[in-house]
Amino acid sequence: MIRTARTRERSLNTPLWPANYRTGMWAWTLHRISGLALSGYLIVHIIVISSSASGASGMNFDKLLAQLTQPFFLVLDLLLWAAVLYHALNGIRVLLFDAGIGARHQKAVFWGFMTVAVLAWIGGLILILPFILGQPPIRN
Repeated sequence: MIRTARTRERSLNTPLWPANYRTGMWAWTLHRISGLALSGYLIVHIIVISSSASGASGMNFDKLLAQLTQPFFLVLDLLLWAAVLYHALNGIRVLLFDAGIGARHQKAVFWGFMTVAVLAWIGGLILILPFILGQPPIRN
């Protein structure tokens, strides 16, 4: 097949091309990606915690906890928080649609839930930022 500008334009004009996704397709795709990411995290989390608890990795739990409170891992916790928020709120949105609630206003409901997710993520950022910067709040 000879590729011309017209055939290239046609191949990019398919609904499966990410640039052509609408809100619902992005919501579906990101829901699947966040679900896979959370499943992968859960597997790694169980392996790391169980190996430190048994001492198999040569690192006891206290040393592991000290390592996991480093700023790099705290930033990863923020990414985990974002994935949990997105996946949970989008899942609730899907359940509402299955119950027939808000099905006519899917785009508005999606952006409403994403606004809640962003606000909750900012709340998490405010709580964890002092630890990332190395200045945990002083408690009385």
